[in-house]
Amino acid sequence: MYNRLGMATLEKTLDMPFTVTEYGTIRVGASRVSLDSVIHHYKLGATAEQIAYSFPSLSLVDIHLAIAYYLSHREDVEEYLRQQEAEGDALRRQIESDPEHQKRTTELRERVLARSLTSLRC
Repeated sequence: MYNRLGMATLEKTLDMPFTVTEYGTIRVGASRVSLDSVIHHYKLGATAEQIAYSFPSLSLVDIHLAIAYYLSHREDVEEYLRQQEAEGDALRRQIESDPEHQKRTTELRERVLARSLTSLRC
């Protein structure tokens, strides 16, 4: 990284390791790990190394770049995170309001309760 005069030069740009899914979710690197997940762990105080331990499909470089992007574009990323959360909440409400889902959930709870009662009797 030296120019023809022997002076050090620095690269001024880095490629961000992001892909955007058809649903608008931002993934980090070539993994299925979302930017949301990396930033969530970072906000909880995890180091890049701890995040890498939690998500072994991510490289340490990609994690550092994701954190750097967040720190450099905090308002935009926070807006993205709010939007993702709102869309997730809307989808959860839609699923929970489906009568078929409610029926299956009730059946599952009844089976779990029956197993619990059976194990207590033994």
